[in-house]
Amino acid sequence: MKLENIITALPESKLRHDGGWLFSPKPLPLTNKTAKTLTHLGHPLAQFQKASDSLYQRSVKGKLPGWIHQLLDAGKPNWMIDAQRSPTLQGKMPRVIRPDLILTGKGDNTQRDSFALTELDSVPGGMGITLWLSQFYAEHGFDVLGGANGIRDGFQNLFPDTGGRILVSDESEDYRPEMEWLAQQCSNITAMRAEDDDGSDSPAYRFFEWFDWENIPPIKKLAASGGLTSPCKPHLEEKLWLALLWSPSLRSIWEKELRGNHLRRLREIVPFSWVVDPAPLPPQAALPRLDVQSWMDVANFSQKERRLVLKISGFSELAWGSRGVYIGHDLSGDEWRDRVNEATENFHDQPRMMQQYHTGKIIEHPYFDPDTGEERIMQGRARLCPYFFTNNNGQTSFGGCLATIVPADKKKIHGMKDGILVPCCLE
Repeated sequence: MKLENIITALPESKLRHDGGWLFSPKPLPLTNKTAKTLTHLGHPLAQFQKASDSLYQRSVKGKLPGWIHQLLDAGKPNWMIDAQRSPTLQGKMPRVIRPDLILTGKGDNTQRDSFALTELDSVPGGMGITLWLSQFYAEHGFDVLGGANGIRDGFQNLFPDTGGRILVSDESEDYRPEMEWLAQQCSNITAMRAEDDDGSDSPAYRFFEWFDWENIPPIKKLAASGGLTSPCKPHLEEKLWLALLWSPSLRSIWEKELRGNHLRRLREIVPFSWVVDPAPLPPQAALPRLDVQSWMDVANFSQKERRLVLKISGFSELAWGSRGVYIGHDLSGDEWRDRVNEATENFHDQPRMMQQYHTGKIIEHPYFDPDTGEERIMQGRARLCPYFFTNNNGQTSFGGCLATIVPADKKKIHGMKDGILVPCCLE
């Protein structure tokens, strides 16, 4: 395989950023046990989202502490808060689930790599790119996880036979080419500007963020629509849930909401996390695992102590991609202090969460030099993004997995121009 073979095969739209990523002669190989673990995450993640919605709704009704829904409603307009509590949306859940998993390699002796889940996205980009890459490498003889058309089939099953529409906002313009191409691979599905939609109740896939609501005229009709996926439940799109999973005060509640093996599996892959809540602690208390009494103490951590990641939780233009993500040991002491202080000061309007930092393992993978076409080897770190789809019968299945491999000196892993994008395959 040569670089020119891949470039020539790309759709005319180039899918995203004019095809400006690094291409590879092969997918990222995973061991059978790693692949099995990866492809079976869909069900426990779907159950986690259902449990999260249950916690929120029970908090609203006064059956659980009110601070839960107050935290998750922070900064949102009243109409949106009312919409996500509407009986019309009872039982409605995201039907596309994509975790961001850092391949850490700290597995046991069973040849199974381990992962660190850094985000759980229910309105993910990358489906079009993953489908095209899966088709391309499958045609060239690779055993691609999910098969050549797993993404297409999973996405098609979100809709009835009569089809539906994909609503892409202007704010998400970069993703429009790949979503249009994805629609073309399906039956009776079209892609259109969200701003031009009539807000009807017919099936629609949402590719816009709720923080952008003022720029989308039909937004309130769409929010009330029972045919919209993911539904208007912005609380579920908060990263705060990854911290609440570890909250000591919610431990017994999670144990009742989730099966023991699901809860155990989630805690194996979700790094320990905290809500950056500035409320003072009693003199004898400490922040779990940080062993300090306040976020002011965390703000003054040494670089060695700052193996932590600070993130804006959601409902913000900075809450997706790598924006709004700050890695403690990658910042100066002053910068870290400013970011932590900013987090505590804005807690009531724009909550932040913090995670333990997990280093991705170093892997080697080939890529084509974009200038010369020569094959080279990158020493890098990988983020795996498996896509799971929930069909009309409530069954969650695996569709495919996109791997992003970036140079080893990069602490943030995202679709940068010097990153390799490939599907995953079996060794």
